[in-house]
Amino acid sequence: MPNITRDAVKRHLDNGDSIVLVEALPAKYYNEAHLPGALQINHDEVAAKAPKLLPDKAARIVVYCANAECRNSAKAAGALAALGYTDVHEYVDGKADWRAAGLPTVGAA
Repeated sequence: MPNITRDAVKRHLDNGDSIVLVEALPAKYYNEAHLPGALQINHDEVAAKAPKLLPDKAARIVVYCANAECRNSAKAAGALAALGYTDVHEYVDGKADWRAAGLPTVGAA
């Protein structure tokens, strides 16, 4: 799965590019804080939720989770690829990296 950097994600968002962010963590963590515009699909719910939430299998999808040690994003990205999604990227450093850079999140936290 190709990786994507924080700067590239931010650039896509700033430019208004067509990009779908997917947080591969349980809803509890998504509700606390997530990247702006991100959808929540836990890594073990991809097969059940992706067809409805991600109808375009050619869309550019960026999957992330908590941090580089978290493997949820890799699992979710792999599951999306197995379902036929063709432009899936993993933001390996995830939410911790985004927040460490002082970038905004949405949620209760």
